[in-house]
Amino acid sequence: MARDDDAVSAAPVVAPHDRLGRPLRDLRISITDRCNFRCTYCMPRERFGREHAFLPRKSLLSFEEITHVARVFADLGVEKIRLTGGEPLLRKDVPRLVAMLAGIPGLELTLTTNAALLARQAQALKDAGLDRITVSLDSLNETVFHQMSDSDFSLQEVLQGIEAAEDAGFKPLKINMVVKRGVNDGEILDMVRHFRHSGHILRFIEYMDVGETNRWRMDEVLTAQEIIARIDAEYPLEAIGAHYPGEVAKRWRYRDGGGEIGIIASVTQTFCHECTRLRLSPEGKLFTCLFATQGHDLMTRVRGVNGKAGDSPEQLATWVSTIWADRGDRYSELRQTGLAPAGDKIEMSYIGG
Repeated sequence: MARDDDAVSAAPVVAPHDRLGRPLRDLRISITDRCNFRCTYCMPRERFGREHAFLPRKSLLSFEEITHVARVFADLGVEKIRLTGGEPLLRKDVPRLVAMLAGIPGLELTLTTNAALLARQAQALKDAGLDRITVSLDSLNETVFHQMSDSDFSLQEVLQGIEAAEDAGFKPLKINMVVKRGVNDGEILDMVRHFRHSGHILRFIEYMDVGETNRWRMDEVLTAQEIIARIDAEYPLEAIGAHYPGEVAKRWRYRDGGGEIGIIASVTQTFCHECTRLRLSPEGKLFTCLFATQGHDLMTRVRGVNGKAGDSPEQLATWVSTIWADRGDRYSELRQTGLAPAGDKIEMSYIGG
């Protein structure tokens, strides 16, 4: 039964645009705040060590609640859902969630993972209806890999996860490398050599100031221009067009036919004007920007409060539409002008990338 304090018209809710004219097309759902890595740019151990209090299971949106929400977003025009974390494969029975979401018509389902647990789950994810996988991998050098991931997993376990995903039919994979100057920028060409002609798409991500714990500094950012120059000097590149409006990665291909790469340059080549993404945290808070300082309580609207039932799909759609219509976020553009809003930003480990 719908909440009686929020009656709305039975007329369908029109798919919204925000204050800058951007449509709502993508929903990123973080299904857990837990991770088995402690990447220094995302979940540094000094902040997220053994004593860190992660969300209790009962605080997380259930698979049924996530599916209910996803149906509402699909009706509003969302075309793609990405499952993230933390590390999403730490949540029990993720293939079951994928199968539930795969029953919603018209959705592309993707998942981002560090791949340490992927080898044992890749086939089940494919069988459940997952469309694509993105793997986070910052180096092929074991020492640098451990320096950046600060984990007990081996590089070989990640590579086995990639191989298992390929065997299960996930091709191409997208391989995301966060580049931090003075840490792993010396690994760029090794990554290029490894993934050229593999059929997978290697994407380089400028080190970003997400959250408050990674002590981000601009002088640690290796810019997109520098990354392209290094690769082009050995393997000549040419720019190619985007697959769709709002694609975050600028696409390049090797002139010799070796495949393509992507560059995600949130710091130096901002793409706020094309951002079509909302983000949902594990315990049901809705964020309108990766760099947001506060979210909107969706959990209460789904579960209800003080004995009142949660929202009907129509009421929930109206609420989401109102939030999106009021959205004016453009943090990365404002960062370049020195006018970025103040306040503690959400952590990437909590909301996904």
